[in-house]
Amino acid sequence: MDELNEQRQQRIKKLDVLREVGVAPYGTRFEVNDRAGQLIKLHGEKTKQVLEQEKISCTLAGRVVALRRFGKAGFAVLQDGADRLQVYLKKDFLSDQAYTVVEQLDLGDWIGVTGTLFRTKTDEFTVEVHHLTFLSKALRPLPEKWHGLTDVETRYRQRYVDLIANPQVHHIFATRSRIIAGIRSFLIERGFLEVETPMMHPIPGGAAAKPFVTHHNALGVDLYLRIAPELYLKRLIVGGFPRVFEINRNFRNEGISTIHNPEFTMLEFYMSYADYQDLIALTEELISSLAQQLMGKTVIQYQGKEIILTPPWRRWSYHQAILEVNRLDSSVLHDRDKALAAAKQLNVHVDPTSTLFAILNEIFEETVEPNLQQPTFITDYPIEISPLARRKDADPTLTDRFELYIAGREIANAFSELNDPLDQRERFEGQAAQREAGDEEAHVVDEDFLRALEFGMPPTAGEGIGIDRLIMLLTDQASIRDVVLFPQLRPEKS
Repeated sequence: MDELNEQRQQRIKKLDVLREVGVAPYGTRFEVNDRAGQLIKLHGEKTKQVLEQEKISCTLAGRVVALRRFGKAGFAVLQDGADRLQVYLKKDFLSDQAYTVVEQLDLGDWIGVTGTLFRTKTDEFTVEVHHLTFLSKALRPLPEKWHGLTDVETRYRQRYVDLIANPQVHHIFATRSRIIAGIRSFLIERGFLEVETPMMHPIPGGAAAKPFVTHHNALGVDLYLRIAPELYLKRLIVGGFPRVFEINRNFRNEGISTIHNPEFTMLEFYMSYADYQDLIALTEELISSLAQQLMGKTVIQYQGKEIILTPPWRRWSYHQAILEVNRLDSSVLHDRDKALAAAKQLNVHVDPTSTLFAILNEIFEETVEPNLQQPTFITDYPIEISPLARRKDADPTLTDRFELYIAGREIANAFSELNDPLDQRERFEGQAAQREAGDEEAHVVDEDFLRALEFGMPPTAGEGIGIDRLIMLLTDQASIRDVVLFPQLRPEKS
């Protein structure tokens, strides 16, 4: 801390030197005509002779991330986004004021330069600077040059420094933006309308999760941060929009892990006159096309494992998966005591008072999910754990639903939507009873949504895709915190 304070004081003194020679240490507008990455792409392979002949002029700006001085000249490396380009700073080519700026430069400072492209004696692609503009003084030093910023907690807490010190992190978040743009384009091309729905709800709904609670002073009511936009998006289907989607932030008051963050990004979309089988095909096409666009292939590496995103993907029924993975007799699907005994035998911890369906779901999550490395659609979920899904015509105890698993984790959840208002009311009331019994994640009865259904909703299929988890997969990141710019953390210790 003492060393940091000393360096900061030295940098503050340099502010006075800059002001004395008429340089504003925190400048104003600078017209950037070129980007480092663009210059490297267009001219980076040209020989020394070609660059001398073409005399290519450029104007760019960036942060100084490396600096070497010798005599009346020096080299600096400017970081422009995720790209870096060397610049040559020689007193003979600069005004006295500009060279005073060079003498006061520190790592982390921002400068703008105009010059010509050339190659050094060591064949380094470089800008020979003729004009220099100081843009902003950094009062804190960058992380140590050779080691960068490696402490994970500091990287997440000070993402602004992480982006400076680790260009690959910059690339991950640029890729995130391209993935979301690709999703948006994919859906719009297929006739979906992008909409926005409330982030504060009078009652929580659309998913089984514990909400965050806030209070609206003017209305005098408690509101709940959105756990899912589902019920609002289906209201729009009732209202006559045949295809809608929302890329939205959701908030769930639950644990934090490598695949859970209290606030996260979801894609939800709804498609009239379709069922969940239509969404299986659409999901395969969406994710495989994103991989093709980003990496030029549909066979990718994730944490050292090969993941084959080439359609078609495996379909496996929920109950069959439980039985086959654990070599269980089908009687456990109908007998609570047998299911409880199976859980004990499999070392799956369950509450002894849990329902049959809760026990089976724990067995599924503990024993089946980790084995679903290749893309797999788990289908035919029981109605008891699918309160918003349509019953299967062939078996009313099951629903027209799937969850997509890749790399051992859920990526998407979809179903043919329940559009029978009487059936929906009955299920809401069953959920409400579970809530009264202590299940904080169970649904409450949403009377306005039931009213909307009574106006008539066409057959509809709906799906939610976890954007953060999808980005983890497509950028080969092990933790959700590595694809969320500012993840939630415990308060910083003073």
